Amino acid sequence: MTLIAAAGATLLAGAASAQAPSTERPRSQPPASSQEAPANAPTITSVKVVEIDELPEATRAQVNQLVATRTADELEKLRQAVEKAPAVKSAVEAKGLSARDVVLAQVSNEGELTIVARKAG
Repeated sequence: MTLIAAAGATLLAGAASAQAPSTERPRSQPPASSQEAPANAPTITSVKVVEIDELPEATRAQVNQLVATRTADELEKLRQAVEKAPAVKSAVEAKGLSARDVVLAQVSNEGELTIVARKAG
């Protein structure tokens, strides 16, 4: 899987044609360690939004570790990318969240975009 950070705007731009959000639970597979989106990023075919508290403990710890390494600028770029991609923004809002709650995004080789969010308190 490829992790989206600062390059999120480019990758999420193709999300307009994404399918409706999935309600299935995420796999317990940990996120990839790469922080840059590849030049030939896969086309987004579906969007799944997961609250960080829904993740298995080990995965949640890895996500928290990755989030801790993000700069405020990287996080803001990711959140702006979510705002600019109607299908992604809609999927986030369908879970009762907003772009400001998004902390991480990753896309599989098959084009499944998973957004991890933490309800802003």
